[in-house]
Amino acid sequence: MIAMKGIHHITVSNATVKYEFDIKRNITIIKGDSATGKTTLVEMISEYYESGKESGITLSCDKECRVLAGRDWSTLLPIMKDTIVFIDEDNEFLPSYDFAEAVRKSDNYYVIVTREGLVNLPYSVDEIYGIRSSGKYAGLKQTYHEFFHIY
Repeated sequence: MIAMKGIHHITVSNATVKYEFDIKRNITIIKGDSATGKTTLVEMISEYYESGKESGITLSCDKECRVLAGRDWSTLLPIMKDTIVFIDEDNEFLPSYDFAEAVRKSDNYYVIVTREGLVNLPYSVDEIYGIRSSGKYAGLKQTYHEFFHIY
């Protein structure tokens, strides 16, 4: 298994929202209060994967971006290779030891939305981010979101 290396730039947008950020390590954590756009980001990636350009979403990245969710996570994760995997906080498997072991054995990068600490996962405090909205595209009626370091 060859682990993914390097920085991967991701842009996800639709008519009203744009996210643009870099993923630098195998585990990136997104924290923040309710209504800051964390779940919206994950939902947009899921919609793009399911419907492509017909979803009205544009996704740009040099790697495949997928969402992992639900009870079938342990069946789906092993078939995801060289992928940036997004996971929302409402998944019961997230804090489990089994999930942490699966992450350690995979070559994927993970972007995890959570407000809780994940003691089983070896992530760096340098890769914990929040989402900040700006009026960068206010004239176009689009809200621009960027990540910012929490620690």
